[in-house]
Amino acid sequence: MADPATLNAPMNDARAWTATTVDESASWHYTLSDECVAELDGLLRDDAVIGADATTDVRIDGRLPACDRHLRPARMALEHGRGFFIIERPCESWTVQQQVAAYWMLGQVLGSPFEQDVAGTLLFDVHDSGRRVTEGARFSVTNAESSFHTDGAFNPCPPDHVGLLCLQTAKAGGESQLVSGLALHDELLVNHPQALRTLYHSFCFDRRGQFTADEPAVLENPIFAWDERQLLLRYLHYYIEVGHEKAQRPLEPAQREALDLVESLVRKPEFRVEFQLERGQMLITNNRWILHNRTAFEDHPEPEKRRHYVRLWLSVD
Repeated sequence: MADPATLNAPMNDARAWTATTVDESASWHYTLSDECVAELDGLLRDDAVIGADATTDVRIDGRLPACDRHLRPARMALEHGRGFFIIERPCESWTVQQQVAAYWMLGQVLGSPFEQDVAGTLLFDVHDSGRRVTEGARFSVTNAESSFHTDGAFNPCPPDHVGLLCLQTAKAGGESQLVSGLALHDELLVNHPQALRTLYHSFCFDRRGQFTADEPAVLENPIFAWDERQLLLRYLHYYIEVGHEKAQRPLEPAQREALDLVESLVRKPEFRVEFQLERGQMLITNNRWILHNRTAFEDHPEPEKRRHYVRLWLSVD
């Protein structure tokens, strides 16, 4: 079998950031212009556009030109810079439903939303459901640390971008942590080339039940892939371990060594940024090469105060 195409030179640009080279945290935050907020507010108050339960039926179709113009620098940072940004809460007076609807509309300025599970969910509620990962649940519906990963790593077509809207924070914990997969690749290329070569070959990913009857329960894909244009990354350590168990293909020593090395590197503070999203803030990440983690959290006892995020998956041309 021929070796896969590989990226054999360090990136050495703004995308391959570390904790000491990433731009100042103040530049990660974008406050929407008054004109953009007015556009959103006008649609939110138009009953013909957005009804009580019709959030995901709303299609923008070019009706937010000011928001499109205003978010162009953020989109540039998403694709060619740090690979993530945070939109500040646009309007304090909006209800929770209006916040979610505005988030849905802004998501369409950035890309095309698509289904996150076999049920066709477009806006996915991220909260502790009481289920456990060891019982087959996805990390997003537990309070356990998610570990560093890319979303949809087990999907044939993972999302290009991932959005998270914070509606409620946890009582304690639940911080967001991000790592540049391009900086990780640079580190492996320079100091661990043999492990990197292993990561360019296929691994088995457990699909967590997100497949139809005619699809396999395990997806085979490399962790790093180079298409001569961009570097793509898929990763979630636990899903890979379970995937190999289900496929009855034990991880080879070189594979396990490479995975353990990746885990040790992404855990180093010098590779990551960390922050706590606040209510109403929206985080957008480039899922092609940004790894993200949510630390374990303790929730409030009151149901209405429990940690609640809304996730959006986006594809782009």
